[in-house]
Amino acid sequence: MIKTFFDLDVYRLGNDYSMKIYLLTRSFPKSETYSLTSQIVDSSRSICANIAEGWGRRVYESEFKKFLVYSMGSLQETKSWLNFAVQCKYINDETFKTLMEEAEVIGGKLFKLHQNWKS
Repeated sequence: MIKTFFDLDVYRLGNDYSMKIYLLTRSFPKSETYSLTSQIVDSSRSICANIAEGWGRRVYESEFKKFLVYSMGSLQETKSWLNFAVQCKYINDETFKTLMEEAEVIGGKLFKLHQNWKS
């Protein structure tokens, strides 16, 4: 039974994903602290933050769905920042591939929740 946004599988997956990215960025160069590092951490956290904010507005179905779309946008932004990270050689190809695969799973679940949510 879903009582809070914490009960949503996609929220839990998104939170785990965000924490992986946060830990990964600890090894990025200090020169990236206020650019790539902060951008990728913020966008990955925004995936879950938008789910949570939308949950708070779920009495209006369109509002919840709007925030799920924002969450999907944050996920895509995170993928873009990951692309920069691999190009700059801050992460290796295998890590990049794994994170992109996880992003696809999260994106699929967000899309499915958006399509199937009924107030």
